[in-house]
Amino acid sequence: MRLLSRTLLVTSVLLTPLTAQAATASAAPGCTSSVPYVSGEGGYATYRIPATVVTPRGTVLAFAEGRRGGAGDSGDIDVVLRRSADGGCSWGPLTVVAAGDGDTRGNPAPVVDPRSGDVVLLTSYNSGDVTEAQIMRGEVTPEQSRRVFVQRGRDDGRRFTAPREITAQVKHPSWRWYATGPGHALALTRGPYAGRLVVPANHSASPPPGSPDTGREPRHYGAHALLSDDGGRTWRPGFVDDSYDGTDNANESTAAQLPDGDVYFSARDQHGTSAGHRLDSRSSDGGASLDRPYAVQPTLNDVPVVQGSVLQPPGRHAPLLFSGPSDPTARRAMAVWRSTDGGATFTRALTLSQQPAAYSDLVPLGRGTVGILYETGLRGTYETIEFRRIPADAL
Repeated sequence: MRLLSRTLLVTSVLLTPLTAQAATASAAPGCTSSVPYVSGEGGYATYRIPATVVTPRGTVLAFAEGRRGGAGDSGDIDVVLRRSADGGCSWGPLTVVAAGDGDTRGNPAPVVDPRSGDVVLLTSYNSGDVTEAQIMRGEVTPEQSRRVFVQRGRDDGRRFTAPREITAQVKHPSWRWYATGPGHALALTRGPYAGRLVVPANHSASPPPGSPDTGREPRHYGAHALLSDDGGRTWRPGFVDDSYDGTDNANESTAAQLPDGDVYFSARDQHGTSAGHRLDSRSSDGGASLDRPYAVQPTLNDVPVVQGSVLQPPGRHAPLLFSGPSDPTARRAMAVWRSTDGGATFTRALTLSQQPAAYSDLVPLGRGTVGILYETGLRGTYETIEFRRIPADAL
């Protein structure tokens, strides 16, 4: 592939500004919201798939997919980034982290390595000439299909290494579709697995012998995790949800480490036959296995079929948070739920607005504030990606 042959010659890339605009607004003490991405600006027709982390210096990094040809999931797509030094009130210039150069790079899943302080970014790739449906039906070559890459960000997220492929380490040969995250990944900070990086992901599998191969059979979806115990240098699969029974179809997933050290996983139910749109499970061994199969989380039935985010803020008594749209029939009304029992039940704590809204990612901004980066708009769901600062006492 032309992109791969070129990046093999590069050991490190400096992010290149695409606009001369320094920031969207001046820093304002106590600011509530800002808009780092507006579709149609910066050379991209649409911005989608937000992901955010905070560096050890307190800089907020807002990743997204910059889609050049429109809102579709295929085609010429870059992974882009904006940085904020004032807690998400204003943003530096838009830069490219991973260039598609005609192909598709996306599903950003960033995490801060607690040992080095580097930002470790996992992304997914496929040829810009193929569609998800073709990949699901197995009609593409391995080079065209979904592949997995990792990058390392240093200098407070200003510089990222070139994408390095890890597909052979983490993707089973029978899997077709593959997606990292999207949304922030997880660094374990306590317990016997402290320092481990856990990246929630999902896949589709080849249908069993004798069953119809439509490429979109819901029963072939599953979730899994990628694990690294050396700061992102090497990777291996963790748990694999491989029931493929069509009842609970774990898809785009996210994770949080609970105060007791267990990892809580939340996943989109991709049109499973069970009554509910959100699934969850727990792992007591750092993501290597699940304590039980994914099952419907009934207290999140207001959420439609969409990606969501979970976050365990710092503090012994801080509640587990979940974000997603709050209309079960439409992508609208972004909200935040809280759980005081480790994800056993959730209660809606705050609705941000009644506007169209879809994907989101939660990030801690200190003990007093939580941030949420989410897709929204006045008339359409993907007009902007907004960053909202939420006081913790509002949750």
